[in-house]
Amino acid sequence: MRLGFSFWGFIGPGITDTPDGGRSWRKTLLNGLATKFQLTLLQENRDLTEAADDLTGQFSWDAGLPNIDALFLEWRWPLPGRNTTACGSPGHTCDLHRQQELLDHYTHKLGVPTLIWDLDRTLAPNDPLRRHPAVQILDVAQHPADGARTLLVPVADQALDRADPRELVAGERIWPLVYVGNQYGRDAAFDRYFAPAARIHLHQVVGKWTHTEAWPHVHFAGRKGFPESQRVHRQALTTVLLAPERYARTGAISQRLFEAVLAGCLPFGPTEIRSIDRFVPSALLVSTSDDVTRRVADLRVSSLDYKAELLHDCIRRLDPYRASKQVATVVDCLETAL
Repeated sequence: MRLGFSFWGFIGPGITDTPDGGRSWRKTLLNGLATKFQLTLLQENRDLTEAADDLTGQFSWDAGLPNIDALFLEWRWPLPGRNTTACGSPGHTCDLHRQQELLDHYTHKLGVPTLIWDLDRTLAPNDPLRRHPAVQILDVAQHPADGARTLLVPVADQALDRADPRELVAGERIWPLVYVGNQYGRDAAFDRYFAPAARIHLHQVVGKWTHTEAWPHVHFAGRKGFPESQRVHRQALTTVLLAPERYARTGAISQRLFEAVLAGCLPFGPTEIRSIDRFVPSALLVSTSDDVTRRVADLRVSSLDYKAELLHDCIRRLDPYRASKQVATVVDCLETAL
């Protein structure tokens, strides 16, 4: 089966000054899909044009409208001043226009089976695409919208199989508490869980945070390159899983969970995130800022064995994220559609 895949981001490390949470899992997903489908990537090759990272020997891009049997979209949404402006204007990105071209041609005109993966949960509940007979909506949430199916961001099976908890938690942890990720809608969670603990514990926040006046005591390190951001987790004892409300109420847990766990960084899971106990052991669940502050202090003096035990439990709970399971979901959706 010929599968066209559309995404706006990077497969490799990309560039520093751009948001793209898919860099830790997109190549894993594409490699998995390539074992089941004849795969063609349908958006701009940003790895090559922006990051000078030539992956054309591994993947195939096509900027036209090639013959495909199914379409898979990482959903893009309007971003005023960026992808809603005229093509060729300063600062314009053409991801939204290209997505619409793909939908118009394959989905609306030809009725090609189409998977729409609402990774950022921005597809409106009343969007007509949710009722289109050729479309299946995929959602990262544990409790997806009606008619949608859950598709988690994938972790390579081999990464989970070879993870050694004791080896991962060993070594110097220079940061008792960190957060790696952008601000986007996380102010309330940050204010509740992270900022108070940051008054007590040495910490670092990495990512794009543009409105920080409320937290003058917090050290915001700004954006870092993807490999360097990953290194922060390997240097940290703990992190907090901060979620916007639209994620928390549906149990949508981002890639920050497994990025931290597979770097040996213990993740605190706020209990306001629905079904968070599926992925975080009870010893790492938090309901207040005092919980975070106290448990960071406790973990700083805990034994290596205890931290390895907690991390082992976290790794075990990542099993639903296995890439093999996500690819199987995609295959099942398309077989059903066809």
